[in-house]
Amino acid sequence: MTTDSQSQRAEHGPLRRIIGAVFSILETRLELIGIELAEEKDRLIGVLFLGLAATLLATLALIALTALIAIAFWDTYRWQALAGITAVYALAAIVCGVKARQGLRNAPLMFQATLNEFEKDHELFRKH
Repeated sequence: MTTDSQSQRAEHGPLRRIIGAVFSILETRLELIGIELAEEKDRLIGVLFLGLAATLLATLALIALTALIAIAFWDTYRWQALAGITAVYALAAIVCGVKARQGLRNAPLMFQATLNEFEKDHELFRKH
């Protein structure tokens, strides 16, 4: 009976090692996903903060510029000056919107490093 149980353990040894290796690989990949999520979160928070600050400062500058131009042309071409400022702002908004859309379309794939590692693992298991 000891011979049967020893042979069963010997048969389960390689299987257990393979299962252990697979779980180890999965654990490593999940850790990589967690690291990538943390990095992406930090990057997005930084970009969001800088974007909000830039938007606030640009808005203040545009308000001051609008007031300056309106005051400068108040006696002669007030409505033409305001129409020109409005057209420039609308054009700038369209350009920014198009660039933002392009940025979203051309964004890199999230979890690219993790996907690459999964592909390497898949190739490795396919060979063996």
